[in-house]
Amino acid sequence: MTAMADTSRCFVPPDLVSYCQFPLRCNPHGDATQTSTGWLTDNFPELSSEQLAAVHAVKVDLLSAYGYPDCDTEHLRVAGDFLAILFLLDDLTDTMKEGGTEQLANTIMDVFRSEGKLNKQEDEQRVREIAKDFWTRFIRDAKPCVQTRFRDKVALFFKAVRQEAQDRERGVLPDLESYIIMRRDTSACRPSFDLIEYTMGIELPRYVVDDPIVRALNQSANDLVAWSNDIYSFNNEQAHGIYNIIVILMKSQGLEMQDAIDHVGDLFKQTIDGFMENTQLLPSWGAAVDADVRVYVQGLQDWIVGNLHWSFASERYFGKRGAEIKATRVVELLPKKSVS
Repeated sequence: MTAMADTSRCFVPPDLVSYCQFPLRCNPHGDATQTSTGWLTDNFPELSSEQLAAVHAVKVDLLSAYGYPDCDTEHLRVAGDFLAILFLLDDLTDTMKEGGTEQLANTIMDVFRSEGKLNKQEDEQRVREIAKDFWTRFIRDAKPCVQTRFRDKVALFFKAVRQEAQDRERGVLPDLESYIIMRRDTSACRPSFDLIEYTMGIELPRYVVDDPIVRALNQSANDLVAWSNDIYSFNNEQAHGIYNIIVILMKSQGLEMQDAIDHVGDLFKQTIDGFMENTQLLPSWGAAVDADVRVYVQGLQDWIVGNLHWSFASERYFGKRGAEIKATRVVELLPKKSVS
């Protein structure tokens, strides 16, 4: 019998993949050339070798191929470019102060709202140009309501990121309920899910988007992506002193690390079960609308399962050990990084 690992230095992520019965699908137009990754790095030539390595480790093109498996090359590329921007923003804002996040948000949202001229620092101009490049291609054939919803959701993302930065500056650890509410926006799932409509050329009517069952499906998918991300990113984040739902459970409920991780796994299982139940409760709005709703719900399912498998194929959370950890589910705890 193999000796047990030192549990004080390891943790075991719950088997989230086994909880998810949706088939993994991949867009046939997605390839290994990392087109969105290349687009991002070409637009930020000043990235350091360490930053470049981090960008390539994400494998954002694989995530977009999993998340949007049915669209054509052009729409897949636009969606992938947005995800590439998100990951860069996530890394930039993790240690940014509230004022910096506000300035960054204003730069991007100015483009999305009016494309007004900005005469600020060179790095801000670069962010503006990459946002304009994406937005120009996105609005070319995104339906009007999809454009509006997408832009509003990006604004909510930045609002939550600013709140997160403010909490970090003040040393505030939010309670569990507040964190979950904020996480639904910092996850950036809301605008990413709007891209399901964009990539498939559909536009759900407002009365469908506001339907309680559709809203519940959207929120559950958001929580499933966010909570799995919190589990998979926990090791790197705890090493850098960044909190997520696991740390909050440990602090607020006095749970040990493994118990907190297991608790999030239980939440995941309950939520995916609820998601499945709600797919059977969708009302009918007529054949044409119902067909678009099926496309959208399929897109949510693709995002849920695609995010799980991408998390191990990417090197963002587990480096080059993703396949091994996916099989063994044993993660060695990283030491805390010293703060200079």
